[in-house]
Amino acid sequence: MPEGDHIVVLHDVTWEDYERILEIRGEHSAPRISYLEGELEIMSPGKDHEVIKSFIGCLLEAWCLDRGIQFTPVGSWTLKEKKDLRGVEADECYIFGTKHRERPQLAIEVEWTRGGIDKLAIYERLGVDEVWFWRRGVIEVYGMTRGAFRKMQRSRVLPELDLELLASMLDRDSVTDAVRDFRKALGTAS
Repeated sequence: MPEGDHIVVLHDVTWEDYERILEIRGEHSAPRISYLEGELEIMSPGKDHEVIKSFIGCLLEAWCLDRGIQFTPVGSWTLKEKKDLRGVEADECYIFGTKHRERPQLAIEVEWTRGGIDKLAIYERLGVDEVWFWRRGVIEVYGMTRGAFRKMQRSRVLPELDLELLASMLDRDSVTDAVRDFRKALGTAS
């Protein structure tokens, strides 16, 4: 039986309260804390959530390595903007290329359990170019277009990456099996 996430949403939380909660939690990546205009979500990811986000990250990284694409994984980087009253910690974040950036180009969110605050609304003002949501076995891509996220057919950050194929590898018994099968399907297995 899949293990769900534990989500608590608090209302009427000030920015100062949000920052204090982040400070109390410290440098740990869990629980993940999101903030949107007075709404605070505290999410403790379950095992299945963590497995899926790790598989996606490993497959993405293997794909980039095989193609010589420079990348820096930045994990659950806390992104926040006081003036917009928004803060979020993605499951995984990435910067591509070697240029220094203040924000990741890609954030990945695993939505195992419904019921939290609107993460896309948080990301819209935080300078992230693209967000991928894994929901029920499918990776949905949202790209920034004229100041708002729009659902896209494929990634603009990594347009050659077949996300349907990547998502089909998430049921493997291990990351080793998933990466091996992914590379084989792409014709890059050695």
